[in-house]
Amino acid sequence: MADQSSNLLRTPLYQLAKEQKARFTGFSGWEMPVQFSGLKLEHQAVRSEAGMFDISHMGKFTFVGDKLIDTWQTLVPSDLSRLQPGQAMYTVLLNPQGGIIDDIIFYYQGDRGTKQTATVIVNAGTTDKDKDWILKHLSDSSIEMSDLSQEQGLIALQGPKAAEILQTLVAEDISPMTAFTHQTVTIDGSEAFIARTGYTGEDGFEIMLDPIAAQQLWQSLLQAGVTPCGLGARDTLRLEAAMSLYGQEIDDTISPLEAGLGWVVHLKDKGDFIGRSVLEKQKEAGIKRRLVGLEMSGRHIARHGYPVISDGETVGEVTSGTSAPTVGKAIALAYVPKPLSKVGQALEVEIRGKTYPATVVKKPFYKSPHR
Repeated sequence: MADQSSNLLRTPLYQLAKEQKARFTGFSGWEMPVQFSGLKLEHQAVRSEAGMFDISHMGKFTFVGDKLIDTWQTLVPSDLSRLQPGQAMYTVLLNPQGGIIDDIIFYYQGDRGTKQTATVIVNAGTTDKDKDWILKHLSDSSIEMSDLSQEQGLIALQGPKAAEILQTLVAEDISPMTAFTHQTVTIDGSEAFIARTGYTGEDGFEIMLDPIAAQQLWQSLLQAGVTPCGLGARDTLRLEAAMSLYGQEIDDTISPLEAGLGWVVHLKDKGDFIGRSVLEKQKEAGIKRRLVGLEMSGRHIARHGYPVISDGETVGEVTSGTSAPTVGKAIALAYVPKPLSKVGQALEVEIRGKTYPATVVKKPFYKSPHR
């Protein structure tokens, strides 16, 4: 639903967040909660117990058709034929230059009669672009695509207690579910699509259901003691886990090999796909730049767009940076030339005209002991 005064879309959970005194911000065309009780409190809730995020702004597509997996194989660099029904895969859409159009999760749901079915979740800011691109490349197929982006709510329940809490609300047994699996369940009498996926570095679930059911679930989770979290904590959590954000670490000028996503590129296991020839050449010649983790020596925070310096010369650029609550240090992600990407490499970051020491460190900055 659009707010006519601001032209920002609002999710089905907007009013509930407003009642909980959330602070809002514009994000990818949506009015989204950026903070509830406070960034550090929300961040820590996810690391230690459970937090929930309204992620209804994300794009949600479903696909039904003959040879669905075979057709999609040409659109992504990952081997989707590995998927069994109920499994999911993180992958990317590529342009012919090998650049990342978007990073997505492909959920394979198996057969519906003679046809195969799948759900794909995409980034909010690229939903329209992705939809046009996918439709263009499916135009010669019999696959039908439905856009549920504004018709379904989506809640991320994240943290070490997420499974325990969700099970109290779900009629079916979800204990067999492992990472990157999904199933359709019943929550408070309503059908819900749940996946053991997330964007925080913790265990957790992403739950898609109709707007009224999403509102009921949000309130049930509140009553269960789950902490509402905003985009602020979502960003610090994903950055500690060194997860890429579209438009910062990845975009249509950056290849998955440069972005440290080489593990989604299955050149040996599949046939042709868009961008394959460029990735083959990159793999053979070697990449020239690499996304690295940086740890600042002090408390100065390296922000998006800040120059990375070596021997007085600008050699790269920070993509994301924050003061990391769990790590207890100022951290950043940045692109630097491959020769300067080794762990332990001393660099500097220019912050408001002055340079401050930084060191290349191993990613991720934080690894959950609960997973």
